[in-house]
Amino acid sequence: MDLDLRKLRYFVAVAEHRHFGRAADQLYIAQPVLSRQIKALEQELECALLVRTTRSVELTAAGKQLYGEAQGILASVAAAVRRVRDLDQGVQRLVVAFSPGLRVSDAIRAFTARHPDVETDVVPARWWEQDAPLRDGRAQVGYLRRPFNDSGLHTIPIGHEPRVACMPAAHPLAGRQELTTADLDGERMLDAPTRRTSSLEEKFELIASGHGIALVPRSVARSYSRPDLVHLPVTDAAQAETYLAVAGHRREKPLRDFLEIATATLRHT
Repeated sequence: MDLDLRKLRYFVAVAEHRHFGRAADQLYIAQPVLSRQIKALEQELECALLVRTTRSVELTAAGKQLYGEAQGILASVAAAVRRVRDLDQGVQRLVVAFSPGLRVSDAIRAFTARHPDVETDVVPARWWEQDAPLRDGRAQVGYLRRPFNDSGLHTIPIGHEPRVACMPAAHPLAGRQELTTADLDGERMLDAPTRRTSSLEEKFELIASGHGIALVPRSVARSYSRPDLVHLPVTDAAQAETYLAVAGHRREKPLRDFLEIATATLRHT
């Protein structure tokens, strides 16, 4: 079965807005037309994607799965179209994927100073499939944090950073200066093997709501700082390792130059 990209775009708009009217406005189509397209997509897939009420639209389990898949599909198609247009117009472009909390701007500024003729873009890497932009062609290089699937990738270690325990400000442990992993025994942990959230915003919202604690890299905790959360050092937790990664077959000179610049610019301990 071939999925209609237009229907996927319509579905993603509804999933993002959780509202047919607002999604229809964004897409510049009538709401009844949008409703029919989503219903047709559900019929093609033979499963319900949305739970509709008079006040809201929520995703089913199948809808959440399709939303994640569709974002990657549409982004990959958009990247392919951009590559074709760049080739036709003689544009050189370097796209860098980056994991949440990692900042690649210093390396890009240094690279642009040396290669002003190369356009640069960035694309966020979802934390549960950080290597995906490298494999589907959206990015040529990634600034990533372990764990990720490194099969077929050339990786360069850049550094490491501590993990911290993120918890509600009202949690009994929140007043401590630091913790050990033993202090977290018996706590409900919201890390990847236990419960995969669709975004870091969702994870931190769950933590603030009292659904558990998460061990996250310190830079991530700082990037998502909010008054109802605290993050405490965990002295014996494994540190988060960061890497530059590229597909093993890529040899373009701008990419090689970026790796050299980024290795010197981003390296940290």
